[in-house]
Amino acid sequence: MTAENSSFLTEFILAGLTDQPGVQIPLFFLFLGFYVVTVVGNVGLITLIGLNSHLHTPMYFFLYNLSFIDFCYSSVITPKMLMSFVSKKNSISYAGCMTQLFFFLFFVVSESFILSAMAYDRYVAICNPLLYTVTMSPQVCLLLLLGVYGMGFAGAMAHTACMMGVTFCANNLVNHYMCDILPLLERACTSTYVNELVVFVVVGIDIGVPTFTIFISYALILSSILHIRSTEGRSKAFSTCSSHIIAVSLFFGSGAFMYLKPSSILPMNQGKVSSLFYTTVVPMLNPLIYSLRNKDVKVALKKILNKNAFS
Repeated sequence: MTAENSSFLTEFILAGLTDQPGVQIPLFFLFLGFYVVTVVGNVGLITLIGLNSHLHTPMYFFLYNLSFIDFCYSSVITPKMLMSFVSKKNSISYAGCMTQLFFFLFFVVSESFILSAMAYDRYVAICNPLLYTVTMSPQVCLLLLLGVYGMGFAGAMAHTACMMGVTFCANNLVNHYMCDILPLLERACTSTYVNELVVFVVVGIDIGVPTFTIFISYALILSSILHIRSTEGRSKAFSTCSSHIIAVSLFFGSGAFMYLKPSSILPMNQGKVSSLFYTTVVPMLNPLIYSLRNKDVKVALKKILNKNAFS
């Protein structure tokens, strides 16, 4: 098979989610609907938190950034995927592919660490409520956020830099609806051992560290809740954490299933379906989970709606 260096490769062809013509248009409208809900939900939550002074707390500071991240990385992926349903040749330039890969990884890694920061925030709120305002001061929240985006940048740079050194084959058809690590490595004509090692190490860190932080935080939270004597207090503490637990399970479950299994166990076609959860479904569900199960958000939304109706 002839090889062509990635520096001279001008474009990739994205195979898309499916090659069956009969389902392309229905899938287009389905995922367009998902994207509209994602944009409206996340931008709405960002606006709601920004406009309501009662939501200017550490918990909603992190939720604000989670919505921003969800909106951004969904926008990096979904519009290009929608094009694959309506265009005969869904091509993307080499530079465009590397750019999409970088920003996708940046926002996905950032999401994993923002979820761990949110878990730490819940731990402090429930286990050390008297020290909450001191422990979660604006300076601490800002430092945590800088760490979140710093880890996102480091992870994205590591993967993208390694990918830019790969020699790709002349066959530039990528069996995916986006430029992701594993589908691109399938098009490599040289050894991808270093890239695969980077995937397992960096993804292991990006999933392992937040998962460990979240696990320890919730173990301490559970221990603290069990010491609460009143049933009402326990119920309130559990309801405070339930939304975050659901979001964490969806995100880390689908991500680990995609990246931490060998390709021989998880074929790429199944991998595409798995990746839909954290690229499309999770960003759509997060604002719904945090708004429908959150009393403060519902009260703030009612106030704004009533104020607009009165005006």
